[in-house]
Amino acid sequence: MAMSLVVKWWAVVLRGVAAILFGVIAVFWPPTAVAALVLLFGAYALIDGVLNLVAAAGAPRVGRPWGWLAFEGVVSILTGLVAFFWPGLTAIALVLVIGFWSLITGIAEIVAAIALRKYIRREWLLGLSGLLSIAFGVLLFLAPVAGAVAIAIWVGAYAIVFGSLLVWLGLRLRAWGRVAEQLAAPGLARPV
Repeated sequence: MAMSLVVKWWAVVLRGVAAILFGVIAVFWPPTAVAALVLLFGAYALIDGVLNLVAAAGAPRVGRPWGWLAFEGVVSILTGLVAFFWPGLTAIALVLVIGFWSLITGIAEIVAAIALRKYIRREWLLGLSGLLSIAFGVLLFLAPVAGAVAIAIWVGAYAIVFGSLLVWLGLRLRAWGRVAEQLAAPGLARPV
């Protein structure tokens, strides 16, 4: 596997460059990144819906829940259409789902911290992280549009760091491949 990565070092670098470009767009033009994510989700929902309808049409009518597959397919197609025709609504819904997730996980972290205080020290760190999660969720509910922009910026920052690491890895793979070629050249001792 390592040798296949060495031979395709350029693919790792290109993947990193693509991540960096997406990250720069997300950081400097967050609404564009949010729109791209919404459209990507919309395309996924449409494809998922069509495939569910195809599966439902081919399912035997007796003993199989084909009706639920068809229902799921219709819901997915409608959701995809909403994402394409009302992307702002879809972006806000995504932010609200993240806000809801943040609230629930924050509550769970606080409950876990209370339960763990008998067993470990500094359980307040888990409780504090729970409070932070709850605060983040509340902020997303109070200002979902600003939340979408903030999420896009954070995703962009992650993509820039991730992409930079991939570029670095790709260049290291290239250098390693050159050293391996030199060691494998005739007349040179091969490593054992």
